Amino acid sequence: MSKNYGPPDYSEYRFSVRERFVYTAEGLLLAAVIGYFFYRSWIACAALLPVLCFFMKEKKKELAQKRRRELSIQFKDLILAVSANQKAGYSVENAFRESSKDMVMLYGEDGIICTEIKYIIAGLNNNIVLEKLMLDLGMRSGLPDIMQFADVFLIAKRSGGNMTDVLAKTASVIEQKIETDKEIQLMISAKKMEQKIMNMVPFLIILYIGSTSRGFFDVLYHNLIGVIVMTVCLMFYAAAYVLSKRIVDIEV
Repeated sequence: MSKNYGPPDYSEYRFSVRERFVYTAEGLLLAAVIGYFFYRSWIACAALLPVLCFFMKEKKKELAQKRRRELSIQFKDLILAVSANQKAGYSVENAFRESSKDMVMLYGEDGIICTEIKYIIAGLNNNIVLEKLMLDLGMRSGLPDIMQFADVFLIAKRSGGNMTDVLAKTASVIEQKIETDKEIQLMISAKKMEQKIMNMVPFLIILYIGSTSRGFFDVLYHNLIGVIVMTVCLMFYAAAYVLSKRIVDIEV
């Protein structure tokens, strides 16, 4: 993850220098593979460079989604720690401060939730009310669980509700949702693997036939009709890829 100089926006993901280098190389390789298999032309490879932009955009979305899932899990552990500290006699604000030690032990200094606790503690030290800090985290995270918790927390705090019950019930709801998501991901993991294999099948078929029957595909390359036919095939392949990606991309 890249270095941030302010509270992170979880709807966006910024590549680190290493990630940008690795994923750029992967995107260029993908463009080269498509250009070779569909057109057998370096000019086509250069023309397919926009594929790199699409690849990088999809990779950012994938990593942002993964980070939000991690935040959801770690936020649940944070609420459990805060609830336990409050039962031990701490005020809600001090319970958050004390929970930072537990989160560091669980996820290390660079953990997502540890970064958020640092912002919360800094906000509290600057006399920013906890409710506002929770609302800010909810909006930045884009996670319904955290946003709903922030709303309930605000109401309970101002109305003098039982914060211990609010924290315990919130952690329970988030935990149930996480378990449901894990079960769904486990159920469709085989389908995701099938999707990845099917995405490779067209290239493997072309490679196999091209290797065993040399010249079989020559009619499709370096002529106008062949370029049109292969472009149509590439469009169908791209549509099938996007559709299969959406089918297996399930969020709770």
